[in-house]
Amino acid sequence: MPPNILWILTTQWRAAAFGFAGDANARTPHLDTLAAASVRFTEAVTPHPFGPFARAALMTGVPSPLNGVRDYYDSLPEGTRTVAHAMEERGYATAFFGKWHLASRDRDVPVVGDAHARTWVPPERRGGFRFWEGFESGFVLNDPWLHGTRLAEPQRFAGYQSDVLCARAAEFLESWPRPWFCCVSLEAPHPPYGAPAAGGIPPPPASLRLRPNVPLGGEVESRCRRELSGYYAHIEATDRAIGALIERMPQDDTAVIFTSVHGDMHGSHGLFRKGWPHEESVRVPLLVQSPRVSRGSEATLPQGATTDRRPISLLDLGSLTEALAEGRPWELAASSAAISMPSIVPFADQCDRIWTGWRSPTRKAIFNADGSPWLEFDLEHDPLELNPLTPK
Repeated sequence: MPPNILWILTTQWRAAAFGFAGDANARTPHLDTLAAASVRFTEAVTPHPFGPFARAALMTGVPSPLNGVRDYYDSLPEGTRTVAHAMEERGYATAFFGKWHLASRDRDVPVVGDAHARTWVPPERRGGFRFWEGFESGFVLNDPWLHGTRLAEPQRFAGYQSDVLCARAAEFLESWPRPWFCCVSLEAPHPPYGAPAAGGIPPPPASLRLRPNVPLGGEVESRCRRELSGYYAHIEATDRAIGALIERMPQDDTAVIFTSVHGDMHGSHGLFRKGWPHEESVRVPLLVQSPRVSRGSEATLPQGATTDRRPISLLDLGSLTEALAEGRPWELAASSAAISMPSIVPFADQCDRIWTGWRSPTRKAIFNADGSPWLEFDLEHDPLELNPLTPK
């Protein structure tokens, strides 16, 4: 029997913000446990450090804008082939829970709030998943609105969003036909960072250890500390929800893939939010835990505490997932991963230009839309990007 495969997708959770990654601020005991039993891809990147572009690329294996998503408000074109179609063809029952962010949205209402959270995603726009229960967007981290296959109208569910989605997914999967492929897509730890985090107490801002590339002594540091306080509270709460979800999975025949669609600058280089080509924005966590028991074939990836420094992109997750389903080796031969921002997003703090580039484990080069060089970094000797190279 092929393994069940669970994707756990988060939002704005940068690669360094975990106990297992050495972040003293992060309380992530459940994901630390997962990391210890997983292949940890330490050089994983998002192809586009912004939600809709990254999600479209992740679901299709095709970068934006080639997948049809160029603008923040673009929807994934109807009929687009996704990982759900590929998995159904391999005999999997497919399910999706949580944030979609790939449907049509009203440009004239606030992006944070009930309007986008209650936006109806029609069945033909749900990416080919056999079962779908979620919401378009809205960043409603508490008492989320859900609709879908068994919910004809948006309904509000009491509780912290990560808890609600993980619990509903776990309960549903207990009776879903095997093998199944399920994506659980969580908004946390995305802003609003001041939203309650399921009883989690934000750490005192003054106690937080900041990255060495955050300018000190001014408003950047002050804002960074305020926002990180709430950020780490949501990280702790969502780690707990994810731990409860994984605990309820059939451990012997379920592969778990955990990642995030992008990171957050949080004051590094004096910048905030995402869209920027810096490490805090483009590097993402990626943990892959193979089933504990291999049924009839060798596990595709080694089990136990393992790190992999290949330059993997979220674009590669579809092919990795297909390999896991088929019980065959998975190879990644690329020496670098492409990264880009296909458009300028008209919100405060976001990147101010369109750019393209590439990142390897040792180097990164970024170019403006006209092809002229913008930034270049020697990541092997300067992982914090404190001394940019002179572009050639």
